Amino acid sequence: MELPDGAPEAPITTTPGASPTGGATMRLVAIGATAVALLGISIPFVWQTPAQTESATALVANLSPAASHDTAAASAGPIAETAACMANPKPANLDFALKNLEGKTVPLSSYKGKIVLLNFWATWCGPCKAEIPIFVELQEKYQQDLVIVGFSVDDTADKAKAFADEYQINYPILLGEGREDVQDAYGPIWGIPASFLISKDGKVCRKHLGIAPKAVFEKEIVALM
Repeated sequence: MELPDGAPEAPITTTPGASPTGGATMRLVAIGATAVALLGISIPFVWQTPAQTESATALVANLSPAASHDTAAASAGPIAETAACMANPKPANLDFALKNLEGKTVPLSSYKGKIVLLNFWATWCGPCKAEIPIFVELQEKYQQDLVIVGFSVDDTADKAKAFADEYQINYPILLGEGREDVQDAYGPIWGIPASFLISKDGKVCRKHLGIAPKAVFEKEIVALM
């Protein structure tokens, strides 16, 4: 996951609903970056300037990343690990309406009835870029049952649209600039990418706070069909 420039290594406790400092649109708790295992070496990701993202993308694309998964299923044992949903899944909050890249207001509830993979991302985020080809492939393969929704946390419509065209994104992108209420509903979200897999009946069945391999996403999607 990517965290902001200059963020302290120690966690900072924040008041619920408080606005972030420094003009950032995300409400982030400054914690240590998510470690990615590569041959026993942990490689932390930090927030980067746009100029740095290309090298980060190349690095992440060659890894089999260890994302920060929800721990409830893991602690419950192997039966929970193979279940479609983690134990005691919470209802997904779909009571939001957001603008898409064409300026149309789209209710999140309009996607209910399909499996929804809600992905929080940004154009400047290297690990987010590494996941996009995975999502494009999954959306194409499972389009009858799945809709991937990209929630761009702070990009303008023009920037997000140019990015979507460049990466040939085939799933809806919704604009989250100034919409910390959506992030709070699924959070705390300490960094991006962050992905939430929502079942057809509207329950948050899996979550990944950090990047995850295609095989993990695909297994979880198929289990919910």
